[in-house]
Amino acid sequence: MNERASDGVLAAIRATPASIRYLLGGMLLNQLGAFVQSFLLLYLVHRGVSAELAGVGLVAYAVGAIIGSALGGELAHRLGTRVTIGLAMAASGPLVALIPLLSGPGTFWLVVLDVGLAGLVTQAYRPAASVMLAELMPEKFQVMSFSMMRIALNAGAAGAALLATVFIAVNWDLLFYVDGATAVLYSLLAFSLLPNVVAPPEEEPAPGETASRGSAYGVLARDGRFLMYLAAVFIGTLVYAQYTVALPLKIVADGLSTDLYSFVLATSGIVLITCELKITSYIVKWPPSLAVFLGHVVFGLAFLGWGLSSGNAAVVIISAALFTGGLMMSGPTMFARPAKVPARYRARYLGVTSSITGLAQALGPILGVLAWTALGTVFFPVLTVLAVVTGVLAWGGIKVKPEPKAEPVVTSEAVA
Repeated sequence: MNERASDGVLAAIRATPASIRYLLGGMLLNQLGAFVQSFLLLYLVHRGVSAELAGVGLVAYAVGAIIGSALGGELAHRLGTRVTIGLAMAASGPLVALIPLLSGPGTFWLVVLDVGLAGLVTQAYRPAASVMLAELMPEKFQVMSFSMMRIALNAGAAGAALLATVFIAVNWDLLFYVDGATAVLYSLLAFSLLPNVVAPPEEEPAPGETASRGSAYGVLARDGRFLMYLAAVFIGTLVYAQYTVALPLKIVADGLSTDLYSFVLATSGIVLITCELKITSYIVKWPPSLAVFLGHVVFGLAFLGWGLSSGNAAVVIISAALFTGGLMMSGPTMFARPAKVPARYRARYLGVTSSITGLAQALGPILGVLAWTALGTVFFPVLTVLAVVTGVLAWGGIKVKPEPKAEPVVTSEAVA
């Protein structure tokens, strides 16, 4: 077998342990039923809540998700991956299923509390899933494994959008009952099929020290390159959010049909699902710094194209191709970066990264609307500049100081 074939998509799939297949299958299943973030606003309005108050529900979910990501990293470190995923999903199911019972003007603040808790526990599983990918996937396919995770999440989200139209036609409440059911099913699968990967212990403090020199958060705070990476994640996510905010506003302002935006969304999703793993099999042969830098530059050029489109649908579509291509170039390598740190710090690094991402996802739409209102079309070249800045930060932040690998503790045989 030649080197290209041994590093390709089929080789990566064959090398994927059964436990990772179960993990990705569970993520796909859970995402197929993930309706809260996408449909909560519309649902609450349907139940008679004002649009302004319904927006508070979305904020509560976002705040819960930010806290839950950090908590999930801590739990994955202390309890292990299987326990964290199983507990998070077991708690998520009932909380989500309660939304229809609590929704309505008279019980609004109860549903806000419920939604906030649902966001917290639902997102708590993500760091543990990433730890499993980092620990159990062969190192040469580690970046590709994060591409597989992105594909599972994107495919699930696409399927969820289609299923939602069916459930809404029958009964809006079904969205949340199905969401809760898929979470509980994922919990059962996790406890039954996944191994429990536990981080090795942190370094003990030297005599006279009051805190461990190896404390994950202390190490992270002193890790300049990782702080650059976090800055890149935060700014890049803010820019990415404008794909769903500034772009549709620009399309409408140019007098183009909203069907064009739907076409762009659908096409980009299909390309990501079907092509990202193959593209990643080539990108992993590049230096990681080059991949993330060029990916963000290409990604940024898409916003410049949208800003200059002036009502030209062809330019909008070509720019969408640049946007999708840039995501495929940089995304998997960026996702895999926290997994490169020593195992004793990994879960907490991943939890902090997820929290930073969640914060940017929550702020992105708000800042996007404000910036569009103030700047109009000028906002798009600003986004291009920010994307290039993100690429520069990612260039430096993606580099990892090599350290001896500490082996994790795996308390199950289900890793083959």
